[in-house]
Amino acid sequence: MSLSPSRKRWILFVSAGVLLRLIFIVFPRPQDDDSGVYLELGHNLLHRGIYGIADGDDLTPSLFRLPGYPIFLATIELLFAKIWPAAWLNAVLVIQAIADLIGGLLLASFARRFLSPRAAEVALALAMLCPFTAVETGIAMTESLSIFAVSLGIYAAGRALAAAEAGSRDLWALVLAGCASALAMIIRPDGALLPAALGLGLMGYTIRNFVRKRQPLTWPALRIQIASATLFCVVSIAPLVPWTVRNWTDFHLFQPLAPRHVNDPGERVNYGFYRWMRTWSTEFLSTANIFWKVGSETIDIDDIPARAFDSPQQREQTRLLLDEYNQTKGISPELDARFAALAAERIHSHPFRYCVTVPLMRVADMLLRPRTEAFYLDIYWWSWSDRPVQTALSSLLGLINLGYVALAAWGFLRGRVPWAWMLGAYLVMRFLLLGTMENAEPRYTLQCFPILIVAAAAAIAPRLKAGDRPAGD
Repeated sequence: MSLSPSRKRWILFVSAGVLLRLIFIVFPRPQDDDSGVYLELGHNLLHRGIYGIADGDDLTPSLFRLPGYPIFLATIELLFAKIWPAAWLNAVLVIQAIADLIGGLLLASFARRFLSPRAAEVALALAMLCPFTAVETGIAMTESLSIFAVSLGIYAAGRALAAAEAGSRDLWALVLAGCASALAMIIRPDGALLPAALGLGLMGYTIRNFVRKRQPLTWPALRIQIASATLFCVVSIAPLVPWTVRNWTDFHLFQPLAPRHVNDPGERVNYGFYRWMRTWSTEFLSTANIFWKVGSETIDIDDIPARAFDSPQQREQTRLLLDEYNQTKGISPELDARFAALAAERIHSHPFRYCVTVPLMRVADMLLRPRTEAFYLDIYWWSWSDRPVQTALSSLLGLINLGYVALAAWGFLRGRVPWAWMLGAYLVMRFLLLGTMENAEPRYTLQCFPILIVAAAAAIAPRLKAGDRPAGD
């Protein structure tokens, strides 16, 4: 029995996706410092029964990060360390690759249902061949599972909304959407954006459906919607309950997620310094040269861009603050207060810049930068005379990244994206959140790629005819 051309293309795309991820696993990517932290948290939880990071021989409970990924690592260590002691971490990477492949298939299924068979092929190709999501499978970090959670949430919410438009309920789809939300939240605090977007979408489109059909919102219908919302919320929140209870028991804090600056009770946070950085920091280069050095390395004022100074006097003031920091490589409460005063001065002089211009530039950098940090490429990738090969590769990555973003934007602007308000709401909320951060890192926009892939497929593939137009328009 011969395969149809369409099925052959699906097999070809999936095979290419498998090969690409195997390459990134066989040739390991640079491990982030956070990888070691996650591994230690998982190891301590598995072998010592305490979720925390050891300080010498002292191991105490910690609020550092969320427990989802450390629990995942501990589970894999438990299952594979005895039979694969020297390389059990490879099992983590393989599972992440499988999750990423499944996520691509879910996006293709979503596109097939709400766009067209052709759009499904395009979505599958874009997902399988995306170098930015594929490379993360070879790094022991939360990104792969977080991206998978978004893909699963899109697929499940689409199923639930399609059932609602048909006048029925898909309980399994609601459970899957809840599971996707739970996974997103238990591994990253910004995962809370997924249930927010899905919940708003499920509620908003259901209300719109009643309005379009001019159906009265009777008590039986309202009861069904309340039950559906309750099911989604209970499944989403359930995994956070043990973590919240543990934090209340150990720290007497209501902390269902994780602190923004990952500090334990009693630890001081340099809020003044961070606020000062938010007045000017817009690019990954500043994150690497300034933010990551705090507490361990000296900071050179020449690494700070000119936009951080409103006058020569302010530059001299900043230099004096950095000189004081460089003496100890630490920020005292008094020094932090002076950074806070400098930040307040800059914000008072240019409130629009602080609230709008700089956040927009920060998000643009995270979204459009070539993402060199995951490919062993220098952060000064544009220096052609010093590193022509790296510049060429980085430029190619930048063009590929720009292609995904531009096509997705075109799909939204042309009104071709299914359930556009729900998917768009996730992007908007994520961009607003990223705009408030002082450390611009391109990996923080990776969770947008499932939506970018669907929107790009909608832009490329022809729409179905009006009579065959799917739900979600």
